[in-house]
Amino acid sequence: MTDYKATINLPQTAFPMQANLAKREPEMLSRWQQENLYATVQQATAGRTPFWFVDGPPYANGDIHIGHAVNKVLKDIVVKAARLDGHHAVFTPGWDCHGLPIELQVEKKYGKVGERLDAKAFRAKCREYASEQIARQRADFERLGVLADWDRPYLTMQPAFEAEQLRCLARIVENGHVVRGFKPVHWCLDCGSSLAEAEVEYQDKQSHSIYVKFAAVADAALRRVFGAHADQPLEFLIWTTTPWTLPANRAIAVGPELSYALVRAADEYLIVAADLVEPLSERLGLALETVMTVAAAALEHLKARHPFAEREVPVILGEHVTLDAGTGLVHTAPAHGQEDYAVGQRYGLAVDNPVGANGVFVDGTPVVAGQHVRKADALVIEALKAGERLLKHATITHSYPHCWRHKTPLIFRATPQWFVSMDANGLREAAVRAIEQTQWIPGWGESRIREMVAGRPDWCISRQRYWGVPLALFVDRQTQTMHPQTAQMLRQIADRVEQQGLEAWFGSTPDDWGVDAQRYEKCQDTLDVWFDSGVAHQCAFKSVHADALVDGVAPQADIYLEGSDQHRGWFQSSLLTSVAMQGRAPYKAVLTHGFTVDEQGRKMSKSLGNVVAPQQVTKTLGADVLRLWVAASDYSGEIAISDKLLARMADAYRRIRNTARYLLGNLHGFDPALHLVPPEKLVAVDAWAIGEAARLQDELREAYARREFHVVYHKLHNYCVVDLGGRYLDLLKDRLYTMPRESLGRRSAQTALYHLTEALVRWIAPVLSFTADEIWRAMPGDRSSPVFAQRWYRLPAVPPSSIDWTLLCEARAAVQKVLEELRAGGKIGSGLNAQVTLYADGELAELLARIGDELRFWFITSDVQVLAAARKSPAAAGFKLRDGVDLAVEAAPSPHARCERCWHQRPEVGQRDAHPTLCDRCIDNISAEGGETRVYI
Repeated sequence: MTDYKATINLPQTAFPMQANLAKREPEMLSRWQQENLYATVQQATAGRTPFWFVDGPPYANGDIHIGHAVNKVLKDIVVKAARLDGHHAVFTPGWDCHGLPIELQVEKKYGKVGERLDAKAFRAKCREYASEQIARQRADFERLGVLADWDRPYLTMQPAFEAEQLRCLARIVENGHVVRGFKPVHWCLDCGSSLAEAEVEYQDKQSHSIYVKFAAVADAALRRVFGAHADQPLEFLIWTTTPWTLPANRAIAVGPELSYALVRAADEYLIVAADLVEPLSERLGLALETVMTVAAAALEHLKARHPFAEREVPVILGEHVTLDAGTGLVHTAPAHGQEDYAVGQRYGLAVDNPVGANGVFVDGTPVVAGQHVRKADALVIEALKAGERLLKHATITHSYPHCWRHKTPLIFRATPQWFVSMDANGLREAAVRAIEQTQWIPGWGESRIREMVAGRPDWCISRQRYWGVPLALFVDRQTQTMHPQTAQMLRQIADRVEQQGLEAWFGSTPDDWGVDAQRYEKCQDTLDVWFDSGVAHQCAFKSVHADALVDGVAPQADIYLEGSDQHRGWFQSSLLTSVAMQGRAPYKAVLTHGFTVDEQGRKMSKSLGNVVAPQQVTKTLGADVLRLWVAASDYSGEIAISDKLLARMADAYRRIRNTARYLLGNLHGFDPALHLVPPEKLVAVDAWAIGEAARLQDELREAYARREFHVVYHKLHNYCVVDLGGRYLDLLKDRLYTMPRESLGRRSAQTALYHLTEALVRWIAPVLSFTADEIWRAMPGDRSSPVFAQRWYRLPAVPPSSIDWTLLCEARAAVQKVLEELRAGGKIGSGLNAQVTLYADGELAELLARIGDELRFWFITSDVQVLAAARKSPAAAGFKLRDGVDLAVEAAPSPHARCERCWHQRPEVGQRDAHPTLCDRCIDNISAEGGETRVYI
């Protein structure tokens, strides 16, 4: 008997049956590294319009976590998609290398500076530690399939970067934005240093809650306001949760638009906000009777006696005073609060800071001299009790600023620091304008950062650390102002730092720079690490891509991409430095993504056991599954991850991969240079499939351009599962497997599959990078240029179709429902076991009649008969299609024998003695070179 299976075109491909990503991806990555794939891509895209991207640098400390993975994969998708759009896209990764966290790690091993290492040796160990961390993080980022210039990253500790940072500072100084100030700043007692706003996080803290009486000074001014009531002892009542700040009190602030009441409480007279009398009565447990009310303006300049210090303090007006809590009278210590400092400046209040850098009160401070801040609250409260100044004492839990690194409460402490002034030369106003000229993704990012910039204090850029870029200034010992040639000197220092490293400054004296050491002192501070990364928009280019600079200035980046916390961090420090230097934002667009949480919306926590490590995911499921999860997530909010969600992604990945397997398997033996069928000769359904792919490609291009990667995922997944896997590829099997190899029908199908594969591999390349590269190398044709250097595929323009394929698809869905009922009832196995009768009139009947016998290939049944609707059988199921078109469907098991070759059950099987097990079509296909050619399907 003839072996008819030998005449079937079974799919063949080198593409593996099993993904086995965890094993195969490291092998592919090794090949990428050996081939220097990134450099190859850059060479292939050279000459295109540049797409500039600045990588926000992760900190060089500790292994990467799932948040790092989300961030880097999103960046990689953006850059790879830019190449599809025809750009030359550079991805230079970076690392933030200076600052306290690294110092702490070195201190753990070698002790503080001066114990076992001098400052120079300490900095060398910090540099060594940072290099080790970078190597670990780099390996993990590469494993994620992130294609970047890993051999030439920018590091904030590179001499070239450090030098350019000093040149940036010079430009900002020249533009009049750097000032010296004795202002309150967030101070970490554990760091022993000031902190930037971005280094502050808020956590719940239990604090003392005290109501303190300040005795009003009985003078003529008091009598003018309160009349005869001034003959009684009157008390200004304040509320505070920081008793330790009372030694520095210099005033009592009242709200200028508020009214204030004199109330009687037993034998005492208290002054409080009129609108708070009732709630205060409840909080204090006292019956408060209003005696009279006055406007806030009447209280201005009245005096009160400090509760335990030998001084009087004034009553002042402050717009920051609200009725949200307290008494409506705010204890004001300019040395310990930004709002207190600002209002104090208007009234000329002294900025007395009694707290030393070590957190200990200086000699001469009432009540708490020589005591640490953390022990001062109890001493102050006891002093208030002893002086009968404490009306009520309790404890509350409230949100309070903490050090982002130590997780310990901060204090506000006035110290001499260097600031980038927000208002001295119009920086705030210019920054807000730049925000409005930037595209923010999602859109709410614009209002968020605008509000932050509009209300933020001056930026304290000085730090009292060892490991960092020096604040290379010389300061007049008497006036505490900068040397008049500061900008020029900074550039000279930068040139030497670029050649000799940071020790060119740290190891120098004023004399080495031609500066009078008697008049000027050398600044010992380092720059805020947020300044380090904040000038990456200039320094990263100068240190790695100097050829991109125009007149020494780096180009504006097309996009920045970081987590939502960076509105007050890197986005803002980058904005302020760029505006201060160039008068424009460093970016044209900013994309913000949310934080990772578990399925219940909880933050990742070791104690909860819900941490998902990217290293573990790549070891078990593979990086492409992780990348697919990133793309599928709507990053505009919190991003949920769990083992269950990843398992779903693995299943979705397999569906996409299996689609690619089918495409490649059926391109075996297809040479596009020889076998491509021109569009006008394609079988109609193949032309339709190409046209549908072109429509989808337009949608995908738009989704990539809008950075809506979850839309890309859903459209791709739906296309592979429904449009291809559930429809087109199924109906092609018969034509691909049973028609002669060189027949037009089979080559038409292969032509369509070739075009679809060319398009699909590009669609998935930004997301499923390992898989795309594997597909690309297995495709027929010239693959010498990498897939990541390709532009969008130009799908051939196909002739307009006279077939209403949308209506046919709806009819097919109706038939499938009826067949599924037969299958569920055990009457058929597959659709080829069935014969179908369709009842229709009008345009649908005409459409079905035009396709005729080929309908069985569309519905994948053994026979299809079309009858008028009037002949509808009572057993037929009715369906409403588009625009109210009626279709009735009846299906039954076919009574005919099955063709051994195509599996269609046809009446002619067994009618020819030479081929008793074949249908007529298969007999023709194996006997005639070229076989039958179909018009539609």
